[in-house]
Parts: sequence; C-alpha cells; structure tokens
Amino acid sequence: MRKAAPNRRTILKGGAAGLVALAAPPVLGQAPQRIVVIGGGFAGATCARWLKQEAGKFAVTLIEPNNRFAACPFSNAVIAGLRPIEAQYFSYDGVKKSGVEIAEQIVVAIDWDASQVRLADGRSLDYQRIVLAPGIDLRFDALPGYDQPAAEIMPHAWKAGAQTVLLRQQLEAMADGGVVVMSAPANPFRCPPGPYERASLIAHYLKARKPRSKLILLDAKDTFSKQKLFQAAWQDLYPGLIEWVPLSQGGRVTEVDPASKTLITEFGSHRADVANVIPPQRAGAIAVSAGVADQTGWCPIDPLTFESKLRPDVHVIGDAAIAGAMPKSAFAANAQAKVAAQMIAGLMRGEEVHEVKLINTCYSLVAPDYGISVAGVYSPKDGLLTEIKGAGGVSPLEAKPAQRAVEAAYAEAWFQTITGEVFG
Repeated sequence: MRKAAPNRRTILKGGAAGLVALAAPPVLGQAPQRIVVIGGGFAGATCARWLKQEAGKFAVTLIEPNNRFAACPFSNAVIAGLRPIEAQYFSYDGVKKSGVEIAEQIVVAIDWDASQVRLADGRSLDYQRIVLAPGIDLRFDALPGYDQPAAEIMPHAWKAGAQTVLLRQQLEAMADGGVVVMSAPANPFRCPPGPYERASLIAHYLKARKPRSKLILLDAKDTFSKQKLFQAAWQDLYPGLIEWVPLSQGGRVTEVDPASKTLITEFGSHRADVANVIPPQRAGAIAVSAGVADQTGWCPIDPLTFESKLRPDVHVIGDAAIAGAMPKSAFAANAQAKVAAQMIAGLMRGEEVHEVKLINTCYSLVAPDYGISVAGVYSPKDGLLTEIKGAGGVSPLEAKPAQRAVEAAYAEAWFQTITGEVFG
C-alpha cells in the first residue's frame, strides 16, 4: 500500500456510475502539466473527462482520429433489426465542453526520450503521462483465409459501424431456410458474452422472419460466460434453431474460404449462407508499436494504478489491458478509467494512493424483452485484478418473464446512462 492521499474518500460503492472523484486544489506557481489520452472509446473518453474533473490545472488532450464514436453495446440489436445504427453513434461535443482538448488525428509515433506524441499532421505534443485506451484490433493473421477483404464477405461486426450494417443486410437478403454460421474465438477477447447474445438475437430475427432457417455457432471454447442462462433461454425461446458446437466437438475454426462462405474445423466443414466470423484479437495497434503489449498481444499493468509494467509513465485501460479476472467490457472500461484518472492525478501531485475496488456488470439480451446479467467486484491481488468471491452474482436460472423483462429494461437504462455520462 502507498501513502494515502489527504481527505481521500472511497471510490466505487455501487457500479461505474458510483465512482467518486476528488478534485485537489491547484498548487500555486506550478506550471501546467499535460496528460495525453490516446483512444476515444468508453475508456479513453471517460478518463479524459475525469482527469479534468480530478484537477483542472492539468492540460488533458484526447487523441482520436474519428469525429464520432460507434458503441459496440447494443450493436447486436442493430444486427437483429431491433434498433437503427444511428443510435450507436455519439459525438465528442460533451467531452470538449468538459475542457478536454480533442486532437482528431492518428498517432504516428511516441518519442519516449523527448516525451512527445507525434501526430499525422506533423504536430508533436509534450506530455508528462500518457493513457493508452486503444481498444482491440482484430488479428487477421490468426485465421488462415480471413483477412480484411474476406471480412467484406464474411463480416466480423466486432467493431460497430459499417460491419454491423453489412451483417444485418446479409441476414435480410438471406432466403428463408438459409443457414447462418458464426464462429467465436478462444479467450481472451472483447465482450465475453457478446457472441452468445448475438446468436440469441439473430435467432430472434430468424424465428420471426425466416423460421425455416437455423444458426450454427462454432466455438473455440467448451464453456462461455452466462452459459447456463443462455442455453436455458435457447431451449425455451428457440428450440432447434441454435446449434452450439463446442471445442471438444470440433467447434474451433481453423480456416475459412470466403469464396464459398465455408468455415473449416478439425472435424469438418460448414457452408454458410451468411457467415459471421469473430477472429482472435489483441490490443490496439498503438499499444503494440509503443512496446506496452507483451507476447500475448495484450498489455500487462499494475492493477492498482493501471501503469504499464513495460513502460513507466504510461497507463493502459480498457480492452487492451491485462486486467486479470475483470472482463473486457464497456462497463469495465468506464470503471477502470475513473480509477486510473484518480490514481494518475494523485501520482502527478506527488501523493501515494490506496487500492480500490472495481465493479463490472454485463447485461445481455436474449430477446428484446429478455435480459440476463452477471456482476463482479475486483481488487488488486498478486499483481492482477482478482474477483472478490461472493461479491457478485448472475441472474437466477429460474426467473419469471417479468424479471427477465426488468433486466432488459435495466440494460437499456445502463446504456443510456453510460453514453450520456461519457459523451453527453
């Protein structure tokens, strides 16, 4: 434990929105210092705003090449035709109004010796600390036959936007009686329950619009998040429509053939009318080029401060970080960003900090009015974020339809709350 900051209150007593930040008074005569945040998703945008709230004397610059953010949560509902893609986009106007400078640029290099971030427009930004929140990149080198051109035929839709719309359009164009084949990667990857929510909502679409069709889910794992809840729901809502093929039964996809829309496993081949290939992933490219990702492709961190174990004065948050038991989710990214902001502000003030607890709640829709969730509480232990046993939980396996409908409403409310807080 490090020395406690004066008058410090506990962070986090009921979710990411419940984190408490304390703004310290500026130190007279001290020159402004700059913190650069790279990546404008749930982690980066949250951290930039909270850093300004923590201590307004710091200059905070958020570097993000896109002028709006495309949210992945609820994008599976877009694929199933339950909401428009426009509902997933958010501007950075609220971030700007909070006092954060926005650089709509690509980072081309980080000069560690000069403590500068170099941008594509030729500018260089001096920094005292960097926060990397680059999210994930898809490993197009990890699955033979699957590359960026193949993704236009067999979309991954694992980054919200054009790929989301493409997969939706392919489902709409498929004839009744067609076969949808999905592939889910081995751990770790962004949003562990995501493929199974997607399978559920595609099944909902097929049941309503193309009832003679079916979905095959090829999985590189034998177990998955909220498995009992998903499978019970599939049996109840979509009997005979979803076929889940686990690793032990030949579910790992080893190759794809885009020309014939065929997914090949060690046990055989599956030809699809619509193919959704979710490939293996790694930390975003800037994390790799900056040298803060290890041989796994992800970024080891100090679980107390989120500082990189490979590079001092660099903090990594969100999907790119190796966060131990804490999953890669929007809720987790938002929570980590708030904690990291407080830790960074304290370190830059020369204070020492206490460990805190973080919470994650992940909602999944099995149907528009059928929600399930899992929650966990995490704290630093043995160099990783470790789940506190008995502090979390999952939705009850036996629940009435009214309770499932309430959880679906909670999911929508959470999405509106987090996007409003981060981007509003």
